[in-house]
Parts: sequence; C-alpha cells; structure tokens
Amino acid sequence: MDTSLTPTHTDLPAAAKPDPDHADCRGVASVLSRVGDKWSVFVIMMLGDGPKRFNELKRMINGISQRMLTLTLRGLERDGLVTRTIFPTIPPRVDYELTDLGRGLSQPVEALGKWAMAHLPQIEAARTQFDQRNDG
Repeated sequence: MDTSLTPTHTDLPAAAKPDPDHADCRGVASVLSRVGDKWSVFVIMMLGDGPKRFNELKRMINGISQRMLTLTLRGLERDGLVTRTIFPTIPPRVDYELTDLGRGLSQPVEALGKWAMAHLPQIEAARTQFDQRNDG
C-alpha cells in the first residue's frame, strides 16, 4: 500500500468572490441582533413615551435582571439608540432616553410588539399542536 505524502486532488476551483450586493450582511446582522433582542425590544418600547430612570425601567420590564438591563442599556447606548444623562443631584439621578435614531426604531418595534400580543393565542395553539404531533 502506497502512503505517499504527495498532495493529490489539487485542482480546486477558485474561491468565489463575495457578492457586492451582500457586502453589508454582517453589519446588518449585528444591528438586527441588537434591535431584535427581546430585552432591547422591551426597553425601546418602554422608552417610547419619554425618559425613564433605571429602576423605573426594571420595574416595568418583568423578568429582567439588573445585570441584563445594564448590558442592554449599554448596548443600545453604544449603537446610538439611547442616551444616558446624569443629573448632579444627591443621590445622582440617571435618565435613559431614546435618541432620534431610537425614536425612529420605536414605531416598528412597537408594531412588532403589538403584533406579538395580538397573535399570542394563535402562536401558543400552534406550538401545542406541534408539540403533540412530535411528542408521540
């Protein structure tokens, strides 16, 4: 048996060039992962009617931990969707508010939230049917 280390099958096709129409996919995917994150959606919806304090947001968003709210707000601030304003009072007061960019996003996010609420019974029924079909 010949165990030569000479390479074989070296006629490989050239790597396909990236499609210029899809050059922004990674960037768009990173934006969609931020704005499509469930906690980001809730924060954007809660800030839609004006600035809120951290603890006010935490009370309004059922189930979010302090750490997750902090990370979500920081990410939204980094992406230019939320501003953080510190007021020099004792104790210091910090408000979070949507930027113009964030307000532009709040309308589609609110529409998505309303759609989810309106269709929740149908989705839950479909899940139940799927689970019953696939459990047996």
